[in-house]
Amino acid sequence: MTSPRAASPTGTNRIPSPPSHPKSKVLVVLGTRPEAIKLAPVILQLRRMSDELETVLCVTAQHRSLLDGVLQLFELYPEFDLDLMRPGQTLTGLTSRMLGAMEPVLEAVQPDLTLVQGDTTTTYCGALASFYAGVRIAHVEAGLRTFDVASPFPEEMNRAATTQLASLHFAPTEQASENLVRAGVPRRAVHVTGNTGIDAVLHVAKRLEAGMPSGVRLPLAAGRKLIVITAHRRESFGNPFRTICNAVAELARREDVQIVWPVHPNPNIEPIVRSVLAGKPNVHLIEPLEYAAFIDLLRKAFFVITDSGGVQEEGPSLGKPVLVLRNKTERPEAISVGAVKLVGYDPERIVREATLLLEDPSEHERMSRTQSPYGDGQAGERIAAHIRDFLRAGVQNL
Repeated sequence: MTSPRAASPTGTNRIPSPPSHPKSKVLVVLGTRPEAIKLAPVILQLRRMSDELETVLCVTAQHRSLLDGVLQLFELYPEFDLDLMRPGQTLTGLTSRMLGAMEPVLEAVQPDLTLVQGDTTTTYCGALASFYAGVRIAHVEAGLRTFDVASPFPEEMNRAATTQLASLHFAPTEQASENLVRAGVPRRAVHVTGNTGIDAVLHVAKRLEAGMPSGVRLPLAAGRKLIVITAHRRESFGNPFRTICNAVAELARREDVQIVWPVHPNPNIEPIVRSVLAGKPNVHLIEPLEYAAFIDLLRKAFFVITDSGGVQEEGPSLGKPVLVLRNKTERPEAISVGAVKLVGYDPERIVREATLLLEDPSEHERMSRTQSPYGDGQAGERIAAHIRDFLRAGVQNL
């Protein structure tokens, strides 16, 4: 057996250099603000492994204005920016443009693995284009399910289809892992990592606590309880959205509250919100906030009313009760532990549950003190390590 320390011709012992191997390439594809938030911790960890991995970032810009601030916050500079967002874009048009734009990116990069996150059109198209190109796929936040393909729409289809295409599945919770196994995914292909969104929110909250300016300046009245509201889901468009606004108007009549609603610019949302709530006392309708500013707002909230998947995770991680404006959720874990309640679109129920939190200190305390079920802030590190090991092993199929 050859010794690892061999004598040189001059007699000096030298350690030979290890054989050089080409780096594995990971193509990360994202297009919306939630994807950027939840993939940032993974990308930063992958780039710390630059001796073994080359990480290439492609943004589709499915949501242009909401995406760029997060990229700047985490200092993520894409090698490819497809800039696909169009005014009034439809799902069919966006999907068609995205698949066409991804093909030359995959040809140029020749990745060993494509990494996608969640359940957006970018997630699905990034996975499908990679599948067509013969590239293996890793899916972050895999296994979330409502088991209703129309709710949320089109996200439930996007994530279920991505499951069928992926080789690596990073489930945020045990329940999500079991959903994947029941769908036929080999258990050895599933890794329970926690949710990377918790990594991001804790990272930003720590920086805010250390004095990082958030950029948000609101005329918040001292002594009033702050209710933060977000809503943007397609299944809420139309009458459900109007009933939500009517419930908020009822809550705004209280003298002990102030309501801040960063209003999504979607034309199916903004006109209804402003027609019902503009000029109401105790209601601040503001432009969408950058991520750090929004986390700062959540930190100050008494509780949150939302239909957002990400806020269902962020709220409990910051100790904030969350009322969810949906009839179904793919994130049941926080409901099980008591940090979140589903209230749907019924204005009476929304007002009743909000009033309970405002008037019953024990109920507010109970929901606030419940430990978040979504992770410990180390998910990005775990996912990057699994990707490195997967590519290091040269596995073709799990």
